[in-house]
Amino acid sequence: MITMLGSRRRLCDGLTRRETLRAGALSLLGGAFNLPSLLALEENKLLRPAKAKSVILLYLIGGAPTQDMYDMKPNAPEKIRGEFKPIDTNIPGIQISELLPLTARMMDKAAIVRSVNHKAGCHNPLPSYTGLEIPVVDNTSTKDTFPPSMGSVCEYLRPANKDLPDYIYLPDYAGAGNAGGIVRYPGPYAGFLGKRYDPLFSEFDKNKSRTIGKMKVLDGEPYLSRNTRLADGMTLDALATRESLLQQFNRNQRQLANGRALDDVTRMQQRALSLLTSTKLKNAFDLTKVDPKRRDRYDRTLFGSSALIGRRLVEAGVRFVNVTWDFPGDNSWDTHADNFGWLRGALPTLDLTYSALIEDLQESGLLDETLVVVMSDMGRTPQVNASAGRDHWTYCYSVLFAGAGIRGGTVHGASDAHAAYVKDRPVSTSDICATIYHLLGIDPDMKVYDNDRPIAIAHGGQPIHEILT
Repeated sequence: MITMLGSRRRLCDGLTRRETLRAGALSLLGGAFNLPSLLALEENKLLRPAKAKSVILLYLIGGAPTQDMYDMKPNAPEKIRGEFKPIDTNIPGIQISELLPLTARMMDKAAIVRSVNHKAGCHNPLPSYTGLEIPVVDNTSTKDTFPPSMGSVCEYLRPANKDLPDYIYLPDYAGAGNAGGIVRYPGPYAGFLGKRYDPLFSEFDKNKSRTIGKMKVLDGEPYLSRNTRLADGMTLDALATRESLLQQFNRNQRQLANGRALDDVTRMQQRALSLLTSTKLKNAFDLTKVDPKRRDRYDRTLFGSSALIGRRLVEAGVRFVNVTWDFPGDNSWDTHADNFGWLRGALPTLDLTYSALIEDLQESGLLDETLVVVMSDMGRTPQVNASAGRDHWTYCYSVLFAGAGIRGGTVHGASDAHAAYVKDRPVSTSDICATIYHLLGIDPDMKVYDNDRPIAIAHGGQPIHEILT
């Protein structure tokens, strides 16, 4: 477990090394960089060739069943192979589920990694977001001692003069759809880097829902919190005046006390101001001017609308966008019962949204610079249980990559005959994160600091070069 260390090492003049760097100003490549960027540049870790300018992560929370999606086992016993048949894709020799026909036509743009595994326990998104495999005793909350997520590292490296956040999480925090109460799954947060690098979360109306087959889905679209809107009667000039006074107050406060909490507050205040004045951000969330046919193509579920907004956000310049499928009122991908009945609604919905996103990115010229990843926190058991469901399983599952820097039409790794355990070329969650970092031009071995303790952002993972161009 990563823990917060003691007080910071002080320099002879009473300032920490980080504060000393903060005091300086740097202009590089046409823009000022923040403190974390300075630290990364100091180690020659940030400036790397990048295939992907942005990432859209489609996160299927709860445990998506790989053997019913991307790793079919038609020759296995009935209780393992399930009810669906494999179909050919547009790449000879690669088959996926019959309920993903649109995805099958796009396999030339995608790579399947069929040998992902971790040993950090069930319903624990921490490994897939951070790369660190540690069991979490309470998976209903997060801690500031955890390592940062990939998106938070992107926010940490964001140029100081950029008017958009680099990490946005749609349609709400992970766990917002849990019917059992208030749950905040660990993983998507900034952890020991500080809350100032947490994602910007949108919100959604939990009352707009309908049923597709045996699956309950939400309609509508995510929206920015009213905290990011100007109060009635507040002008931008008045807001700027308040911001100037606030900066003066914070500077005086720093002369009296040095604290990480104040740094967090300042960063959040700055982000709130930029959000309030950002036309690009507001436009990305405004779907009223989008062609109705395009909206239909994505599917007007909450997941589909979130993916469409995600595509608009990367076009606006956001670096890391997370779109989570986490609907309230059911167990989402946690299919302990009637796995196949639920998937008959879920997989066609996923197929429609995913294929629309890939097509839209390609038509707009963004696919060559946008990485799309379909990922879950775990897989599901090979054996179908007595309730026609599949239970928790972390020992072998699949991740789908597409777009920027991906060698389309490839499969990496293999599971055994029952999709139970990895048979060939195992891939850790740290390798998945390292691959994403590599494509973003961020060295997976780059260090971030838990106070003065250096931590590699991908925790020793290595890029999966076999799926890369």
